[in-house]
Amino acid sequence: MSFHRPALVVLGASAFFYVTAETLPVGLLPQISAGLHVTEAQVGLLLTSYAVVAALSTIPLTALTMRIPRHTLIAATVAIFAVSQAAATFAPTFLVLALSRLICALAHGVFWSVIGPIIARLAPPDQVGKATAMTFLGNSMAIVLGVPLGTALGQWLGWRFAVGLMAVGGVICVALLLTVLPKLPPLPRDMATRSGQQLRNAVRILRDPKVARLCAVTAVLVIGHFAAYTYIAPLVRRDAGLDGTGLSVLLLGYGAVGLLTNFVAGRYVDRHPGPALLILLGAQTVSVVLLAPVLGTVPTIVATLLWGGAFTAIPAILGAAPMRVAPTAQDAASAVYVVAFQIGIGGGAFVGERFVTAGALGVLPLLAAVFAVLAGILVAASRSVFPARLSADDHHRTAAAAATH
Repeated sequence: MSFHRPALVVLGASAFFYVTAETLPVGLLPQISAGLHVTEAQVGLLLTSYAVVAALSTIPLTALTMRIPRHTLIAATVAIFAVSQAAATFAPTFLVLALSRLICALAHGVFWSVIGPIIARLAPPDQVGKATAMTFLGNSMAIVLGVPLGTALGQWLGWRFAVGLMAVGGVICVALLLTVLPKLPPLPRDMATRSGQQLRNAVRILRDPKVARLCAVTAVLVIGHFAAYTYIAPLVRRDAGLDGTGLSVLLLGYGAVGLLTNFVAGRYVDRHPGPALLILLGAQTVSVVLLAPVLGTVPTIVATLLWGGAFTAIPAILGAAPMRVAPTAQDAASAVYVVAFQIGIGGGAFVGERFVTAGALGVLPLLAAVFAVLAGILVAASRSVFPARLSADDHHRTAAAAATH
């Protein structure tokens, strides 16, 4: 079996637009705030409301859509994304903008739940991690180009123009998905099982200690990260005096370093996931600690770039884990992993908003560091989830277990 490269590329492009659109308010906090007459802290809550809806809807909607062919389902989720972004582009009030994003959030969880198992079906058994990393380059490119360019365009032509581009990109991705994805019918067991049973399976999968540990690592890490990252604009404005173009360039560098580390990490996802993740967590801890005091322009830039390099590569390692730790229930494991990630985004953005509203912006990097350390402790104690070494035999056993269920 060989890579379905065109399909993986289009999946990566779809992920690019999803991640860019979800996090674009981070770079456009001042513009959206001024344009819709709300505070920057309120704009930050756009991430929280989005994540809450995605977290609550992921498992039931994934269960209800189990019998829909995978290629049709993922194209439908991107179509909903395009419609929601078009609605956001013309939102007359902050409430309408928030509601349009919530429409997207309903499709978000399903998109991220099915993309992992789809990737697993498009790659050889011993290269699923590599295929995941390749597809998740779209996530990295969203941070490298999507958010920085969206921020720059939003500052130049208005935030509505930047959001409108997301809608156009979504439409293009839908057309390409319908063209290049091979037919991916539900697995036979999926066809024979009622959606209610699938919902129960998704809930029960949390009893699996490996899946529970994966979700715990994910939620802890992402809460800390997004508590600080949601407010990166005011942080670097405080620490380095960067705003406008300077912020866009810094975000571009943040993502560019992340793209490089994502490429490097992709070489180790299938072989040494545990050590790779611990190294990245260590780098993230150091970087956010350096952002806590006001050290000036150069140290702030260096710390931000290190932060981008560390965190941007982490989702590729986490995203490949559900297929490995629950080979007989990949969709269910992916769904609860997505819920954990969304809990992290929503919880982090909410915690960040509370601190910013209380005038404690500078505490957020230290909070991110504490959560990164806690995540590292959990990873070190979860060798069965993030092993130090994986062999080709391990991958083939995983593939065989998935094929028989």
